[in-house]
Amino acid sequence: MHLNTLRPNQAARKARKRVGRGIGCGYGKTCGRGHKGLKSRSGGKVAPGFEGGQMPLRKRLPKYGFTSRVSATTAQVRLGELNALTAATIDLDALKKADLVTRKTTRARVFASGTLNRPVHLVGLAVTKGAREAIEAAGGSVRTAADAG
Repeated sequence: MHLNTLRPNQAARKARKRVGRGIGCGYGKTCGRGHKGLKSRSGGKVAPGFEGGQMPLRKRLPKYGFTSRVSATTAQVRLGELNALTAATIDLDALKKADLVTRKTTRARVFASGTLNRPVHLVGLAVTKGAREAIEAAGGSVRTAADAG
């Protein structure tokens, strides 16, 4: 055996289909595409999800879910994150300055996650029941917009 005598097996390399070379090759004229229709055209392929005119599965299934547009401007703040703030009273502006909420945030809610090491005074922020108890236990106070009005 020599390197110059090596050949692949007879069926290992299949010759490519040469279409449009006359009726003798079997792939002349329509070139195996049949007559008319979407798949006979150049660039014609069936779109993903197309089911032959039948109502597609994605449209048969029920719609579900809802995304509130208010949630885009509402932020959630953990109780433990309030330890990093040095301000005496914490309101929405103080949270924005500390980069705890984004600039477009219009309302924030403090929820009980983590521990509070110092007394804080919240003004104009929504607070969960557990967070309110933890703030008051640490010696702080909570004044929401509803309390003021």
